[in-house]
Amino acid sequence: MNRLIIVVMSLMLAAPVAAQVRSSYHSPARHYRPPHQSSAFDEPEIYYGLRLGLGLATVNSDDHRLDGGSIQAGLNAGAVVGFQLGYRSPVYLETGLLFAAKGGEGNYNGSKFTYGLNYLEVPLVMKYAIDIDNALSIQPFFGGFLALGVGGKIKDFDNRHAYSSFDDDGFQRFDAGLRAGCGIQYDHLYGEIGYDFGLANINRDYFDSSHTGMFFITIGVNF
Repeated sequence: MNRLIIVVMSLMLAAPVAAQVRSSYHSPARHYRPPHQSSAFDEPEIYYGLRLGLGLATVNSDDHRLDGGSIQAGLNAGAVVGFQLGYRSPVYLETGLLFAAKGGEGNYNGSKFTYGLNYLEVPLVMKYAIDIDNALSIQPFFGGFLALGVGGKIKDFDNRHAYSSFDDDGFQRFDAGLRAGCGIQYDHLYGEIGYDFGLANINRDYFDSSHTGMFFITIGVNF
């Protein structure tokens, strides 16, 4: 985990330097042209971004052994790519690959538990870029995500016991849901807040349901 944080932060520190060599991308919708200024050579924009952020996650379950309704903080990091839907459109389609540390905290029979659910997550959202001026834009977004559990521990602090979050007594690996929020970009710097609302039942017992939820705050760079 520490190595992942170091690598991502190093890339994020290096990206603004590389961005000094100006690319054709400045910010979504920055290159919008009225019809009389358009050209036959105009093409939709593509941008790339690095992300690093904090997630505040919960697990809401009908099974009291797996209910982690109290917030647990975790790391989110990864990379995204966005595609402009037409060279005169302020609408963008963004996807990527993210590491998302979800989970929650709870109590069962007086014992404190924490639930670590680490996912590789593929978001797919539509962004609408609203230019405030030549350097600043606001970007509300809405879409969904698919996720695969790759690790994590369920820890029983009172009994000093831990086991895999995705073994036979834990959760299913697949998750999916809705994602909504709003981003803001100034030049190449980017920040956003949003919420992942898990819709898939990650409980192995189909008589009960468990769903993830996560509020996230993310910073990054686009180039």
